[in-house]
Amino acid sequence: MPNIDVRKVTCRKEQDDFISVPKYIYKDCPQWVPDLDRDVRMLFDRRRNTEPGDFHIQPFVAYRHDLPLGRIVGIVNRKANERWQQRVVRFGQIEFIDDLDVSRALLDVVERWGRSMGMDTLQGPMGITDFDKEGMLVEDFHLTGTMNTIYNHDYYPAHLSALGFQKAVDWVQIRIRIPQEVPVRYSRTAQYVREQMGLHVVKLGDPGIDKHRYGEQAMRLFNEAYKPIFGFAALSDAQITAFLNRYLPIIDPQLVPIVLNEQQEVVGAAVTIGSLTQALQKAGGRLWPTGWYHLLKSLKWHSLPSVLRTAPLWQGGSSDTVEMLLVGVRPDYQGMGVNALFFDDLIPIYNKCGFKYAETGPQLEDNVRELSQWKPLKPEYVKRRRCFTRPIANNEIT
Repeated sequence: MPNIDVRKVTCRKEQDDFISVPKYIYKDCPQWVPDLDRDVRMLFDRRRNTEPGDFHIQPFVAYRHDLPLGRIVGIVNRKANERWQQRVVRFGQIEFIDDLDVSRALLDVVERWGRSMGMDTLQGPMGITDFDKEGMLVEDFHLTGTMNTIYNHDYYPAHLSALGFQKAVDWVQIRIRIPQEVPVRYSRTAQYVREQMGLHVVKLGDPGIDKHRYGEQAMRLFNEAYKPIFGFAALSDAQITAFLNRYLPIIDPQLVPIVLNEQQEVVGAAVTIGSLTQALQKAGGRLWPTGWYHLLKSLKWHSLPSVLRTAPLWQGGSSDTVEMLLVGVRPDYQGMGVNALFFDDLIPIYNKCGFKYAETGPQLEDNVRELSQWKPLKPEYVKRRRCFTRPIANNEIT
């Protein structure tokens, strides 16, 4: 491990180095979308990221001659390990220059850290929770990233393979061109479930709708809907509150349909948002002095009357893509046409707002039911990502 010094992040200087690593690696990369620095710093606030006994988190930075060249986070999610009856240490937020000594040092230090807590498998990239960014990009490196996904250079997966890692699962994203009219298959199904099942769509901004109450119900629904998905562990009440406090102020309620049954129970929810990719790239990770302005323009542009979108104040705020962050249906309502209500509601709104494309978050490649619902929209499957795995007890690389 020549000249590579991997240090635990324990002070402000090392936090700054952790944040600076991807800015150095992707400084000339137009596809990379930076996180906000303040969001990354939340990683170091254990009061926000851990609950007693549920999580263990340790960030590291790799140096050569005091120059930060790589970073990684070790994560033990005990709730997920109990749920899946496994002893996995996750790695996340991994970044490294194209130097195998650096990537090896980072992964080996997380392996040793995990072994010290009784773990027997190293797996990632994964997040602290399953609503964080997951999966290393293995295809379509020429495509621009999104706010809720990982972008990485093409040498990254080659390093993982050279270090003895194998595929655990793959995810793909779905990209569609938004049609001018709701496809007949969706409109007919939506009409049926409204008339025969008594389901209806509300928005968090509707009169009489308690935004936090229905937001909490939607998050608990996601906990149930995503339960069978690889590696998933339910969010706690405290995590749900933190998630809502973070995202409710910035979402456009018209882009977040909530499906209720006749008992006013949430049986489906979709969280979508106009892409913040361009705004985050312009902000460069910083809200000040001008990052907040780029984000505000991007968040508000599509909700403006069309006559105002060309005003000088709002120029440059547009994006032609909407990101479908979370979509879920209560298990006892799955396969009954609830998703058609989302399409029937959102397609006209997307057109009104000027969106041309929609892109999902990562979908497991073997989730046939989820992937098949997009067929009427002629989907394009893009940006394959991979979770890699390696046994801790048998990790010698020759």
